[in-house]
Amino acid sequence: MKVVILAGGYGTRISEESHLRPKPMIEIGEKPILWHIQKYYSVFGFNDFIICCGYKGYLIKEYFADYALHRSDITFDFTNGGNMTVHSNVAEPWKVTLVDTGLNVQTGGRIKRIASYIGDERFMLTYGDGVSNVDLNALLKQHDESDKLVTLTAIQPGGRFGVLDIDGSTVTAFKEKAVEAGGWINAGFMVAEPGLLDYIENDDVVLERAPFESLSAERKLGVYKHDGYWACMDTQRDKVALEDAWENGSAKWKIWND
Repeated sequence: MKVVILAGGYGTRISEESHLRPKPMIEIGEKPILWHIQKYYSVFGFNDFIICCGYKGYLIKEYFADYALHRSDITFDFTNGGNMTVHSNVAEPWKVTLVDTGLNVQTGGRIKRIASYIGDERFMLTYGDGVSNVDLNALLKQHDESDKLVTLTAIQPGGRFGVLDIDGSTVTAFKEKAVEAGGWINAGFMVAEPGLLDYIENDDVVLERAPFESLSAERKLGVYKHDGYWACMDTQRDKVALEDAWENGSAKWKIWND
């Protein structure tokens, strides 16, 4: 199953870092948060990634083009024409498709632009700035057993994000960027059927607005409630907190072996 990662936004709330690189390339422990997300999915056997690039997307492409340079010991022999030898090459079991989905395209529009890569298959979907220890197998199982077009992971972080009205395992209303505290919010880590694309008309469609509002009204938007760890790198303060967790060994999303 393919994993679609939305990685094209400007990241204006963390402009201290994003003026130099796209937010998914901001590092935690000297690795882009995008890498952390991919490593997490890989633990569950999801290794086929489609990354929706936009703002400074060429930096994401350059990172994967030079992946061996980032992850391996290398010898450059300038006495022999500058030949390069890669030692102990670290090979991930990944297939990574990097798609330029435009600079000013909204989240829904980016998904619409990769329709040809998705085809008629179910796919995983998440944002390029959030980490969690959500059980992806349980998420997928719940989606399999439902009649939903999309199942999203919901958490309760407080009043900083938009909230969901939930009835059992169904989202009945999706309220983007509300101010109430204590509600359930969309944490990403979604499973979607290709029929989601039918709810996205053009580049200007924000996934979390009309499509999710329509799906919730039709009771086709499912929810997997996660009471474990989740964090979003939205601001510099968030970045520092994630970095601290990584450095002191308390990064709860790190479930892979080095």
